Amino acid sequence: MITTIVLVQADPKSITACAIALAGITGVAEVYSVSGAWDLVAIVRVADLEQIATVVTQEFVNVPGIVRTQTLTAFRAYSRTDLEQSWDIGVE
Repeated sequence: MITTIVLVQADPKSITACAIALAGITGVAEVYSVSGAWDLVAIVRVADLEQIATVVTQEFVNVPGIVRTQTLTAFRAYSRTDLEQSWDIGVE
């Protein structure tokens, strides 16, 4: 599974509508409203790179109110659970 984070800047009047529309796209796992330079963060989880291209370049462009996006594809995930388990290996 490939995870891609898409940062979304939206027209302020369209943020809620954009979030709802993005959440309805197949492959979009979660959409968060956030503070800062970006208005929304969409988490895309798909099986292959071709699906990322389809979701981001063909589906996102159809959502009214999106001003700008930045796409970040994740190479590796790190979590507290993963880190704790790695320290437990071989330790008694």
